[in-house]
Amino acid sequence: MDQVAANIETDGVTGLVEHLVANARRAMAAIAGADQDRTDEFVIAVAWSLYRPDRAETLAKLAVRDTGIGNVADKIIKNQRKTFGTLRDLLRAKSVGMIEEDRTLGIVKFAKPIGVVAAVTPSTNPSATAVNKAMMAIKGRNAIIIAPSPTGLVTTTETVAAMRAELARIGAPPDLVQVLPAPASKQMTQTLMEAADLVVVTGSQDNVRRAYRSGTPAIGVGAGNVPVIVDETADLDDAARKITASKTFDNSTSCSSENALIIVDAVYDQALAALRRAGGYLCTPAEAARIQSILWQGGKLNRSLIARDAEILAREFDLPEEARQARFFMVEETGCGPEHPFSGEKLSLVLAVYRASDIGQAMSTVRRILDYQGRGHSCGIHTKDLKRATRLAESLDVVRVLVNFGHTFGNGGGFDSGLNFTLSMGCGSWQKNSISENLNYRHFLNITHLVTPIAEDRPSEADLFGKYWARYGR
Repeated sequence: MDQVAANIETDGVTGLVEHLVANARRAMAAIAGADQDRTDEFVIAVAWSLYRPDRAETLAKLAVRDTGIGNVADKIIKNQRKTFGTLRDLLRAKSVGMIEEDRTLGIVKFAKPIGVVAAVTPSTNPSATAVNKAMMAIKGRNAIIIAPSPTGLVTTTETVAAMRAELARIGAPPDLVQVLPAPASKQMTQTLMEAADLVVVTGSQDNVRRAYRSGTPAIGVGAGNVPVIVDETADLDDAARKITASKTFDNSTSCSSENALIIVDAVYDQALAALRRAGGYLCTPAEAARIQSILWQGGKLNRSLIARDAEILAREFDLPEEARQARFFMVEETGCGPEHPFSGEKLSLVLAVYRASDIGQAMSTVRRILDYQGRGHSCGIHTKDLKRATRLAESLDVVRVLVNFGHTFGNGGGFDSGLNFTLSMGCGSWQKNSISENLNYRHFLNITHLVTPIAEDRPSEADLFGKYWARYGR
């Protein structure tokens, strides 16, 4: 890889990318005959390279040191939990040869590699996302080249080195996983997108748009801004514990982290009390105004305060001693839109709180928040009335509605959630994404359909048009 980096000046960006892609294609050719068991060994090797306790800790420390985002303890958990959960999902799936047979339809499906994958990864998860995508790509016998965030480049490069070493240890081609060398410029990433067979982007919406314009099939995922309802039937202490654990995990780096709570008036005060008991601090209007003036600079989030520890935020926001013992900070809000920045994604331990007169107004507030930011991503509700959750799912333009979850721990997969483990959440056409589900191994496969004759299935005209004719005539 050092030699590859040295070639930048002599070969130029295009030559460098062509070299990486050629390496990837040779690695794919070397494993083209791998059966399911051998392919799964490759996947396990990649997973172990990060799940291994010492490696999970080392890379977590490196990520926090280099990016200033999140905290070490939670990044260790994320490195291991996401990797373990994704491995569970992948080892239960077929991805080589015949993967499905439907005798009734006379169709047999065969999985084929999709090709060289260009994967753009974010600074928020420079290790976990890289490994997550590599596992899914290799499950389909693809090779992957990772384009890291500039601030996460050192961590992602070390992560890729660990994956390559583990692959080599089991006799697999290390070039199944590669990384763009420093400096990982936009030009280099763009050239890679254009040269690859599939682009998968997690991160800035600018990169997502660039991927879709690259001319290569692309999967981009959307931005989060999760609103969660707490209604009058909810177990308030249970909801508060889950919300606090989710909101504070890795200092709110997750796109699935709660950004707004909408609490029904009948339990508003009780819910706030439960949240305070769980570690929240309710800011005064003056304190909220001060937080707003500091957290946003020139209309953009203050990057020096994104995903920082609570005690750092309390000091920077000049909050009283009581707040300096808190785990997160609540600000009361009423409006939505650019004039109300607390209604948007905050990527910090700041949580907007809305009061709703009833469940109908709560749902309306959720819609207003999502129409401003996060439409398509997800929302949640804490309730004992599942009909209300069904109403949310039926009426809102979101891919996921979570019921009685800490949102961060259910939205991207969980051991008590049926959603597959991932670090990339599709948001459908609502955010101009090509997928409306969690990114998973199936997105890294081409499928060949073997079709054989079946008994003729031809209904009569009356079967198909009869009701229409009866109502409207011929």
